[in-house]
Amino acid sequence: MSPTEPKNFIKFSSDSMARAAIFVSGSGTNAEKLLEFWQENSSSCYFEPVCIVTDRPGRCQAEEISKKYNLPLIAEDIIEYYRSKGLPSISLATEEGRKVRAEWTDSLYIKIKELNVDFGIFAGFIPLTNITDHFPCLNVHPGDLTVCDEKGRRVLVGLHTVPIQKAFENGFDYMRSSVIVACAYEGRGVGMDEGIVVGISKEVPFDYMGKDEEFWMNEFKNRPNEKPKGGWKDSFQEFLTYNQEQLKIHGDWVVFPQVVNDFAAGKYAHVGEKLFYKGGAQWLPVSIIEYKKDKKEIFFRS
Repeated sequence: MSPTEPKNFIKFSSDSMARAAIFVSGSGTNAEKLLEFWQENSSSCYFEPVCIVTDRPGRCQAEEISKKYNLPLIAEDIIEYYRSKGLPSISLATEEGRKVRAEWTDSLYIKIKELNVDFGIFAGFIPLTNITDHFPCLNVHPGDLTVCDEKGRRVLVGLHTVPIQKAFENGFDYMRSSVIVACAYEGRGVGMDEGIVVGISKEVPFDYMGKDEEFWMNEFKNRPNEKPKGGWKDSFQEFLTYNQEQLKIHGDWVVFPQVVNDFAAGKYAHVGEKLFYKGGAQWLPVSIIEYKKDKKEIFFRS
């Protein structure tokens, strides 16, 4: 393969459908939408879920989902793992914490390895993990990761409702979900939002919940300078949380299953950080693909 020939993200283990491990830490609603897609589109589905993976056995919906869809459950409790190493929290702030995270990841991978997984799907998986060193993983993010500042840095990054807040702060009246090929993190967690963006959702307008934009901007500006102990519990946080849920429904649940299926079909490739999409027998240079409910729009690089 020449240096300029597009390289597929997946190294397929067989000629059959791509084998996917689905990672879950919470409610598992994104996982369920993927599994519903798999069941409802049997003739056009290119991925086969082979297991549900969780870091929170007994404290999330992973077990219920695995039973509902008759899939093996693979669990490695991250809190208990850290405790077994004498650490009270799962923080990456210390060198010891980062060392244990690598050991936990290795322990988790040993349990997955025998299933010959082709790729992973982070469907609401909370802990940072470099299991991406073993196989490619897709992650859905509650922000438009194509938005960059003047230095080319992604603006709408962060965990939980942070990307929603950043979109609002930066004057956007809409949100988008992005699907990326997850990168390995470094140090205390840098880099996880830096992977190649393979798809974005349509614009999902902010819901101002019966108020107007100015009202919520004032609520934001009137917050204390420092985040309270225990987190924000004010009306502005309720606004962010509500809109994150709206983005999940109208963004994640539309774009994620379609991108996963195209990924499993081998339709994405890359040369370095440049994305290509397979149209017929030809690799097409694209900047981004926007997925809507019934169609996708490809934006080509010049």
